[in-house]
Amino acid sequence: MMTTIASPEQLRRLIRAKSFANPTTGQAGGYLQGNLAILPKAYADDFLGFCVNNPKPCPLLGVSRPGERSIAVLGDDLDIATDVPFYRVFRGSGLRNRVEDLSADWRDDLVSFVIGCSFSFEESLQRARIPVRHIEAGRNVPMYVTNIETRPSGPFHGPLVVSMRAFSPADAIRAIVLSDRQPLAHGAPVHIGDPAQIGIKDFDNPEFGDPPVVAPGDIPVFWACGVTPQMAIRNAGPDIAITHEPGYMLVTDVPAEGASIGLNAAH
Repeated sequence: MMTTIASPEQLRRLIRAKSFANPTTGQAGGYLQGNLAILPKAYADDFLGFCVNNPKPCPLLGVSRPGERSIAVLGDDLDIATDVPFYRVFRGSGLRNRVEDLSADWRDDLVSFVIGCSFSFEESLQRARIPVRHIEAGRNVPMYVTNIETRPSGPFHGPLVVSMRAFSPADAIRAIVLSDRQPLAHGAPVHIGDPAQIGIKDFDNPEFGDPPVVAPGDIPVFWACGVTPQMAIRNAGPDIAITHEPGYMLVTDVPAEGASIGLNAAH
């Protein structure tokens, strides 16, 4: 089992020092974690429209000014270019590199979008003594591409990606209620039960993350996932785009419970 870091600031410092390179699920419990999308300013308005059109997979936590590596409302010492364990850097050809920091790739025209993550409500589940099976197994959460289409904005379009957690029927009901209280962490699930109904063909082999952990009698529950924008960004094809590696999030100083939609304003 990996060591659990309670403080978001401590976790970011460890990541910045290249001393923490694990998925952030289960870390800094009680604080919002964020998916990351970084795009040239020329694409920022259309991507903002994509987030507005698709609030379940893309609940905005914050937007930076062009070229800035911080968003003050999310953390005083937060550095977008160093505080995620692994990033994906996409080029116009569709090829991507996995990097530990963005110093070599940063540009003055880049705008950063931080989008809510379902990892943020997992601590609420654990406090309610609801087993979160991938955390208990030391795994990343499984994430799947579905046949549900998002609402497009300019060149941004593509399928919804979902994350999955399996529960007993009673715990599934409680997990739905608890997650619904955190709209900035994707809120309530988008599907319960048969994966095939949302176009998942190989449940045991997700497109992102690790294979699922399912106990006898469990029901799979699917939440909208912040990896969804990565599919839309691939379709838009900017000359450069940067995201987090799925499962490796930006951990903020914002408490998960009680966080408001008003957090979305750019800073």
